[in-house]
Amino acid sequence: MGQDDPVGEGPDGAQARRVPSASEGVVVNRLFRGTLVLATALALGFLLLPIVAIFLRVPPGELISALQSDVAKDALVVTFETNLIALALILVLGTPTAYWAATRQSRFRDLVVTLIELPLVLPPAVAGIGLLAAFGRLGLLGGTLDTLGIDVAFNKVAVVLAVTFVASPFYVRTAVSAFEALDPTLPAAARTLGAGPGGVFFRVALPLAAGGLGAGAALAFARGLGEFGATIMFAGSLQGVTQTLSLAIYEQFDLDFDVALAISAVLVATSAATLLSVKLVTRWRSTSSSPIPSVASSPLSS
Repeated sequence: MGQDDPVGEGPDGAQARRVPSASEGVVVNRLFRGTLVLATALALGFLLLPIVAIFLRVPPGELISALQSDVAKDALVVTFETNLIALALILVLGTPTAYWAATRQSRFRDLVVTLIELPLVLPPAVAGIGLLAAFGRLGLLGGTLDTLGIDVAFNKVAVVLAVTFVASPFYVRTAVSAFEALDPTLPAAARTLGAGPGGVFFRVALPLAAGGLGAGAALAFARGLGEFGATIMFAGSLQGVTQTLSLAIYEQFDLDFDVALAISAVLVATSAATLLSVKLVTRWRSTSSSPIPSVASSPLSS
């Protein structure tokens, strides 16, 4: 066998693969690290370039003045009003739902979680059509609502329902993971101290899962701010009534591009601030609070 052949004969006659030298290993590691850095830089550049372009396309002074338009002001009011109401509904209904799912192990539980997650993969147009077919005047519940004098479609109630429908899975799925991550010995200890199911939930589970619940709420809120497809199909785009920031951007795209850019900048800044604040609060809670609450400091009976 030649000297340059990388494969040699082992003591039992089998071929042995040549082991790379230390210098070759260093080169391979450097190439791998360089590839990681390059891939990360390309990914960040691709993701950040459109966002930066929004702020560089028009001078800050013009962006601020564009926000003084009636369209922008009305869209801001409608967006935050409807999203805050939707977030309250998501928290009130989604938190106990997530806790139930996290404390059950069955096929029925898996089915429930799958149905909750379904809006995540539904096209926005399908979500809008579904809401219209369910709550519109000619929908499944349309006759009942009309009898009660409740008109849902094409008003702010429709915006709230659309935002709740598309944003709730972001909160519920994150909340389920937060509750599942709890140390099971802590609720068990609380029960041995006399806590009922309600006491365990409010005095143990909620405080421990607060960081994850806050992150889920932020994701749901950010998703609601950017909702477009289901809202325009179910609620329409009426200025001052159902026209949210996303719908205003779509309308102003051809009418006044500076206004569209200004509203886009508001959405970018609000979403970034929401996500960053949650990360900071979560990190602060993890470093400044005790991981185990005092279950014996006060009565835990439900």
